[in-house]
Amino acid sequence: MSGLRQMIGSKGTVWAAGAYDALSARLIQEAGFDALLTSGYAISASLLGEPDTELYTMTENLAVVRNVCSAVSIPVVADIDTAYGNPITAMRTMREFESAGASAVIVEDQVSPKRCPCAADKVEIVPMEEAVNKIRAMVSVRRDPEVLIVARTDAVDPEEAIRRGRAYVAAGADIIQPISKCFKNFAGLQAMREGCGVPLSLQLLAWLETDLSRKQIEQVAALATYALVPVMTVTQALRTNLRALYESRSAKSLPMPVTGLHAFNDFIGFGRVDALQREFMPGS
Repeated sequence: MSGLRQMIGSKGTVWAAGAYDALSARLIQEAGFDALLTSGYAISASLLGEPDTELYTMTENLAVVRNVCSAVSIPVVADIDTAYGNPITAMRTMREFESAGASAVIVEDQVSPKRCPCAADKVEIVPMEEAVNKIRAMVSVRRDPEVLIVARTDAVDPEEAIRRGRAYVAAGADIIQPISKCFKNFAGLQAMREGCGVPLSLQLLAWLETDLSRKQIEQVAALATYALVPVMTVTQALRTNLRALYESRSAKSLPMPVTGLHAFNDFIGFGRVDALQREFMPGS
């Protein structure tokens, strides 16, 4: 498990991208990102072909996170949605994702099953006291204090978001994450950062992605994540090439470039496995 807390302490802002499986995680690491997020939105799309409405189970999400943690050496921030139930359920969720190797978890205060705020017009959130107790329960079973708890609030009223953020920090959350619909400008993010007394986690969507400068993001955020760029990139590239492949029945002139077989073999590690076989299976 990599020291995300220490990395934030030295870098100030850790930049990440959203993975949905072990291959996308390897590519994020290769690109040079400090860390990665296992995006619930992208995992639901990749694993089930379904929208991010908490259709997948805790164990299905956990399996993806475990594979991702095994595949990379950079810190993994796990999206655990609502922690799949009440505070008691959240305790098991915390233990399982910590054991899988996550360096941080993001838990949100939506009613379960949740709805993705980037697709839903309105989401329901639980009473603040219920969310506070869930965070307290998660803190109580965290074995390694270096594992960060990121508390996300889906409140869209700025004052309510700050009020909740402050309460979540008091309950033991290390970082607070607002949703992009809550604030309309950088000043609002500054107010939340100052009001909660801890750095923010920002998933760079909507105006957060298009309007904020790198300098502004680094003034308020401990975690800055391009959560959906990888899955959206893959979707567009596959859609483009598969359509062309079907129409032409030829792979000779596809619109999008394709990684060569030998280059992919090198990246994915056939050479490493061959070396291990020579060392430990000399007669094979």
